Amino acid sequence: MNFGLIIIGDEILSGKRADKHLAKAIELLGERGLQVAYADYVGDDPERITQTLQRAFASGDVVFSFGGIGATPDDHTRQCAARALGLPLVLHPQAEALIYERMQDVAREQGLPYEPTRADNQHRLNMGVFPEGAEIIANPYNKIPGFSCVGEGGGQVHFVPGFPVMAWPMVASVLDSRYAHLFVREAHLERSVIVFGAMESALTPLMEALEREHPIKVFSLPSVDHPEWGRHIELGVKGAPAAVEQAFRVLREALVRMELSLGPDLVRS
Repeated sequence: MNFGLIIIGDEILSGKRADKHLAKAIELLGERGLQVAYADYVGDDPERITQTLQRAFASGDVVFSFGGIGATPDDHTRQCAARALGLPLVLHPQAEALIYERMQDVAREQGLPYEPTRADNQHRLNMGVFPEGAEIIANPYNKIPGFSCVGEGGGQVHFVPGFPVMAWPMVASVLDSRYAHLFVREAHLERSVIVFGAMESALTPLMEALEREHPIKVFSLPSVDHPEWGRHIELGVKGAPAAVEQAFRVLREALVRMELSLGPDLVRS
């Protein structure tokens, strides 16, 4: 099963804010032996958001969508999710109760009377309006929940706020409560070597042979302006430690036979 991301907001694409979700998602998934397969960045364009969500719901993947679930005019994600699913928007009863709790908390913190029928408080209930049949995602920061929906194609999309302080604990909770059976507990190892003066095309047959003959994945990371090594290719293998050690030995021996200039070996776990 693949894990993907949708990161929504004009502020990201305009450069007003730097995205932090991709790096954190890589960290959260990596801690559980999982990987991010792809990430889509989308501005505050309802049509484009809807199309992106339609693909997610049809994908069969697990997708985390960040941002756009508030109740301001530039928040479109809840409405786009409903359109992508072909479902009506409804006020989720659990979300409604949690939003009222949050109203009470804010009133208490500010020393003000609790006025749930006040116009601005009633508007806040829009944050609990989700596609029919959605499940809520608890928000430990301020109680305003996210939500999860499943498409006809099996795509499981989890919607969280754009604020990292809220979003990241919610993503971790979803992973631990719903996908623990997918966690990879065995050790993972990467071994690579810096190769000078080679073209990737010349190394491709070796890479293909390694993947064919060993239960590992090969990677090739070219660089043209590295501050220490200049133009080079980092060529390596990754997977279970025993398989990686065997495949890397074969890789290095083949590079020596090709009379290529080699730099240092690198190890990552």
